[in-house]
Amino acid sequence: MIRTAECITPKHPDKICDRISDAILDKCLSQDPHSRVAVETCGGHGKVFVTGEITTNAHIGSIEDIVNRVCEQKMDVTTNIVKQSNFISQGVDTGGAGDQGIMVGYACNENDQMIPHELYLARDLCKSIYTYFPYDGKTQVTLEDGKIKTIVTSFQNSTKEQLEQVVVEWLQYHTEDVEIHCNPAGDWTQGGFDADAGVTGRKLVVDNYGPRVPIGGGAFSGKDPSKVDRSAAYMARKIAVDCLEENEHANECYVYLAYAIGYDKPIQATVVIDGTEVKLHHDSKYDLSPNGIIKTLELQEPKFEKTAEWGHMGTGQSWG
Repeated sequence: MIRTAECITPKHPDKICDRISDAILDKCLSQDPHSRVAVETCGGHGKVFVTGEITTNAHIGSIEDIVNRVCEQKMDVTTNIVKQSNFISQGVDTGGAGDQGIMVGYACNENDQMIPHELYLARDLCKSIYTYFPYDGKTQVTLEDGKIKTIVTSFQNSTKEQLEQVVVEWLQYHTEDVEIHCNPAGDWTQGGFDADAGVTGRKLVVDNYGPRVPIGGGAFSGKDPSKVDRSAAYMARKIAVDCLEENEHANECYVYLAYAIGYDKPIQATVVIDGTEVKLHHDSKYDLSPNGIIKTLELQEPKFEKTAEWGHMGTGQSWG
């Protein structure tokens, strides 16, 4: 079995956009935990465009200041922010979901983070290299029958030789059976928004579980927790982790939650443990209403910019 996953640094253009959107969300939640936020960011080459909907009692100040802080440089910022549509809020105000969607949660017994091992390794390697080169960068790890077969790394402001040294140190064993490709297109010093454009939500597979696990909902960043494509994805992860911990001989667990906009209960709640499917009933120990999820996972706290940095699953959050 061959499996591959990648990870990116917080300085990647798409991840910068995720962090900007979630920094705006955090600013709103820090003053008004009931803020309604759906913000998208597109940026690159000195310019950033922030658009979306915000309904809040918070005084968030200058969005330009938030953008410049995250980007660590002054940007030409354009905004187009309006209030949430009344047609959406009429369903959310009664406790219903802020959108329809299908969310997939997952957990496995392959490591202590309960995520696919190829993603676990790609993220761990990316973090290790980032301590030496805190810039735009990517890692990619391929496993064959559970063993590392190939490593690909590309990092700004590093040489091929420097990267190889860090990778070999990270591997901690003889590398003659591991193919290592460092800066395969050549060394590079221009990265981030200076080299490429980014968009919120474009690294959704990295934010979830890697390409092995299907995804059904929308992106996470920039959305308040009334949007179930964020909050219910987190809840599905928590349920998957709980189920695996309660079934010590199980290998993996999938959780599927589906919602209709305006409804306060899911129209599907299914758990699959090692191929055996079980329905979650409304009287289960989990409150799967949007408000119940928000309360259980403490999703009105301003913690999402930090969450956006390294992926949303298996990074020590309240959902596991």
